[in-house]
This record gives sequence, structure tokens and C-alpha cells, in this order.
Amino acid sequence: MFASFLAAEGPNTGLLWLLYAGLAFLLLVIVVGWLTSPVKREQVGVRHEASKVRGGKSADDLTKIEGVGPKVRKVLKGMGIETFDDLARAKASEVQETLNASGLQMMNPEGWIDQAKLAAKGDWAGFDKLQRKLKGGRRVK
Repeated sequence: MFASFLAAEGPNTGLLWLLYAGLAFLLLVIVVGWLTSPVKREQVGVRHEASKVRGGKSADDLTKIEGVGPKVRKVLKGMGIETFDDLARAKASEVQETLNASGLQMMNPEGWIDQAKLAAKGDWAGFDKLQRKLKGGRRVK
């Protein structure tokens, strides 16, 4: 039986070109989709660009501050506060007004500013000591 299979003519390859054309089209769709994907080309350098802010100074990770999470960091960035020094120089009342307007009324920036002052000076021992006294960025009584 196997011998008769070998002796018979090969498969019909008359439409094999259609298979190759389909594979080429699929490959073309993949390449075009990859080139026009919603992932922006500038995202390749996002880490580098995100670490730079006005005046060439580096942005700090404000989420290191007890009580500051991604939402608060975004609000602070909207105020132009992107470094520990920026936050250390900010007025608590102005930050509180912006937080209230953003729907984050339960936040208290006073503890953040104290932490930012220590972080801006590079006093990480004092920063850690202060954070042990805080809960959610507020002093625990």
C-alpha cells in the first residue's frame, strides 16, 4: 500500500501559490500592525524622559513619601511638584486646596512636606525615623 502511495502522482500543487500569497499577506498584516501599534515609539525612551523635568533636574519618586500614592503623585505633578525639593517648598494649604479639588479631601499634605524636606536634604535616616511615626502620612498620636 505504501509503495502504491509513492508511485502515485504527488499532491496537486496548482493552488500552492495561493497558500504562499496568504502567508505573505498575513506577514504583511503583522508587520504593518506592529509598526502602527498604539504603543508610541517615544515610549522606548520613557524611562529616560520621565526622569527629567524642567530645568534638567531629575524627577524624584514621590511615592516614597508615606501617604503619597500614584493618584496623589499625579495631582502633585499637575501642580508642578515633581521633586522632593518642590514638595518641601510647597505650601500645605495650596496642596490641600488642589487635593480637595481633585476629590482627595481625606489627604493631609503636612506630613508629606516634612518628609520631603528630609528627603531633599538627603537625610534618609531622619526620613526613615519620621516615617515610622506616620500612618498614611499623618503623625500617629
